[in-house]
Amino acid sequence: MASKKNKTVKKKDKSVNIKKYRGRRQLNLGIFLFAIVFVYLIVTVILYLTGDSISVYEVRKGSIVRDNSYTGLVIREEATVSADASGYVNYYQNENSKVKTGEAVYALSQEKLAVDTEAADETETQISGDVQSAVVLQLQNFNENYSSNDFSTVYSLKNEMRNALQGTYSSTKRAQLDAIIAETGAQVTNYSSSRDGIVAFSVDGYESLTKDTFTAENFDRSSYENTVLEDQMEVSSGDPVYRLITSEEWSVIVPLSRETAEELQNEEVTSVRVRIDKDSESLWADFSIIAKEGQFYGCLDFDNSMIRYAEERFLNVELILEDESGLKIPKSSVVEEQFYVVPEEYVTTGGNSSSNGFLVQDENGDAQFQEIDIYNISDGEAYISPDAIEEGTVLVMPESTETYTVGKTKALQGVYNINRGYAVFNKVTILCENDEYYIVQEGESYGLSNYDHIVQNGNSVERDEVVFQ
Repeated sequence: MASKKNKTVKKKDKSVNIKKYRGRRQLNLGIFLFAIVFVYLIVTVILYLTGDSISVYEVRKGSIVRDNSYTGLVIREEATVSADASGYVNYYQNENSKVKTGEAVYALSQEKLAVDTEAADETETQISGDVQSAVVLQLQNFNENYSSNDFSTVYSLKNEMRNALQGTYSSTKRAQLDAIIAETGAQVTNYSSSRDGIVAFSVDGYESLTKDTFTAENFDRSSYENTVLEDQMEVSSGDPVYRLITSEEWSVIVPLSRETAEELQNEEVTSVRVRIDKDSESLWADFSIIAKEGQFYGCLDFDNSMIRYAEERFLNVELILEDESGLKIPKSSVVEEQFYVVPEEYVTTGGNSSSNGFLVQDENGDAQFQEIDIYNISDGEAYISPDAIEEGTVLVMPESTETYTVGKTKALQGVYNINRGYAVFNKVTILCENDEYYIVQEGESYGLSNYDHIVQNGNSVERDEVVFQ
């Protein structure tokens, strides 16, 4: 029995050798797709870094001002008034005061009058109710309409206030001077204006200049002298005592180069907007060319605002020859392309579509609608791309039997708009230019709009080319 048990045990201890086989590897689709995308990105980055980069420009509203700056010679209708005798001058009027014929301008005394100028300045001036009301109204209007972008209105307010208070100041000054004369018993002689005009207390010897008598030497400021006439100064007979301006009309003469003069003559410029540097005031002037002794001059004639510049003999002025506003774009963006032109009457829409297109005649003579982009319509002609239709294609006029054979071409200026990620041609109408930019028309059909994105260098792309911004 024991031997049978041992045999049984030996059978149970017999081992089995199990061999392990390697299974087949399955393809991971996710890793495969990731690898493709990764390689694509690497290739794209390399092409971007090694290729020509495309610069993008955002269209914005702007303006271009073409102006020329000059130092001009001021010519007015004015005359120097001289003293009839010797003595000390005592002025009744203030600088740039308007006087009437027969109105007292100054008094001449043999001895200097003891005028206390500080006390005179501190003397209370009585302003009438009408004058006060006018001044308050002017200040209110100025406060309500003032804009920091137009600072020159401050100078206008100054002149208006001075004119409003001029009569009051002159009356006060005359009263003070009369009181001093009565108190001291001084012997004085009063002198009145012989004409209506504006009194100025400076002379420079140019008072007799006219548009016919000025010379090139008059523009030489190195030898220019201006004498200021002061209250209570001592004069001799024949010395100047004041300057009287007798007309609101005045002129500014500016020297021009031959090229500029010829350009303005060819453009037939008869009026021009002028900006005066002294107070940034803009005025319109009649314009003409004066040729004299081989030199050319521009003559600017004004009929207002003379009193603002009554003390000036030379003015720095800018001739604003061109001032256009619109959309500002770089010159490098503009390209010129050829388009087929088709009579506007052939433009139509097909079926339920609102897109523009044409009725194209097929081989059987039937007219089939074909959607075609239009890039401009002007002067009765529609501009279409040569890529959209072949030369010789026959178009049929809607609701007619008339036909037109495509073939005539015209050039069109425009830029490449990349708002949609690819280059779309938009036509432009140029209004003006400077060295770097154009101002183009805003809001026109088939044109640009504010904030559009365009290719800065138009020659760097082709129409319909995909552009990454």
